[in-house]
Amino acid sequence: MFKGSMVALVTPMKADNSLDWDALHKLVEWHIEQGTHGIVAVGTTGESATLNMAEHAEVIRKVVDQVNGRIPVVAGTGANSTSEALELTAAAKDACADACLLVTPYYNKPPQEGLYQHFKVIAESVAIPQLLYNVPGRTAVDMQADTVGRLAELPNIIGIKEATGSMERLQAIQAVTPDEFILLSGDDGTALEFMRLGGHGEISVTANVAPALTAKLCELALAGDVEEAQIIDERLMPLHNTLFLEANPIPVKWALHRMGLIGDAIRLPLTPLAAEYRPALEAAIESAGISLSK
Repeated sequence: MFKGSMVALVTPMKADNSLDWDALHKLVEWHIEQGTHGIVAVGTTGESATLNMAEHAEVIRKVVDQVNGRIPVVAGTGANSTSEALELTAAAKDACADACLLVTPYYNKPPQEGLYQHFKVIAESVAIPQLLYNVPGRTAVDMQADTVGRLAELPNIIGIKEATGSMERLQAIQAVTPDEFILLSGDDGTALEFMRLGGHGEISVTANVAPALTAKLCELALAGDVEEAQIIDERLMPLHNTLFLEANPIPVKWALHRMGLIGDAIRLPLTPLAAEYRPALEAAIESAGISLSK
């Protein structure tokens, strides 16, 4: 169920800082039309760190209701407070999300045992499938493969989004988890290699901008047609790179604005993409065959 191209969806906003529900609705429909295989609502790319609890839960509910079972919806419900992560995960279950994505607690740097206990409490408290999310470049904590293996023994924990970009880490996780454990890349630039080595798909930032191409890349990779997938990956590589010229989701929100899909609003402490980076991102968008708004 959770495989292929799963977009880490942005959360559109208005100039007054309120959430832009109309733009969100249009984005969800566009992704379904373009062949995106699943939607991750309110993850890192969805600015989860700056949405309050009520907004967070409402975005999840609206996306789930609109998708209406057409593709899977995964709710980002991680937090650096276990009680807050529990609350968000329970809200996602109440909204009928298909699964939750829980990032490792950021900033407070828990030890491996703390990570295990954090995820164990949530898994045993809320009856919804849960995907772990390891992204040490943002959280300052790296969940080791042995910890993932321990957590994989818990019934509600069904997979991981692994965003280190390390194939050695992927193989270490494969060695300590069952075959059915879902392995999703969280790094667009290395996602093809991740799938070639047995991963099941990716949770993608690039898919926000190039949903059809990212979906096709994943379909080819999972079918074993790596050469054709490589052609698409090379076409998308400038996007993979330029979408991280500044902290995610600054570049991707600006890209979608230039495509005419959302406004240019982003919440502090993030700010719109610096002017010096815009020409490179525009060129990457166009090199992927995507039109910019006039």
